[in-house]
Amino acid sequence: MIIAVIDTNVVVAALLSKFEDSATVRVMTEVLTGNIIPIYSNAILTEYQNVLSREKFDFPKEDQDYITASIAQFGIHVQPLCTNTVLPDIKDTPFYDASKYYAGCYLITGNKKHFPEDEFIVSPKEMLDKLQNGITLSC
Repeated sequence: MIIAVIDTNVVVAALLSKFEDSATVRVMTEVLTGNIIPIYSNAILTEYQNVLSREKFDFPKEDQDYITASIAQFGIHVQPLCTNTVLPDIKDTPFYDASKYYAGCYLITGNKKHFPEDEFIVSPKEMLDKLQNGITLSC
């Protein structure tokens, strides 16, 4: 089983994509089919809700609710560890801290430069490569 924190930019990019085979759409499909178990906290769900409801995206309310409800239903709720890691964007802290809850948890993001260099921080494409190669982690 792969467990991962899904950065908001991955969710947004998947919803914006017009291509079913894009890496972000495929990652979200893996989440929704149970191949990736999402890790989330209250702060992460709130961030998803706030960003997905922005007027500029114009996402249907049903899509917003489906994504957040699915992550809450099939994911693992955690109280993030306080790592005291200073990141370039403070809004990324809940995602990074939640990813430290379980050893072997990935953080999937489209903005790797916003996080420390670490092998557990991966792009959507890198996550798909790990899935394709059968790499899993136990939690």
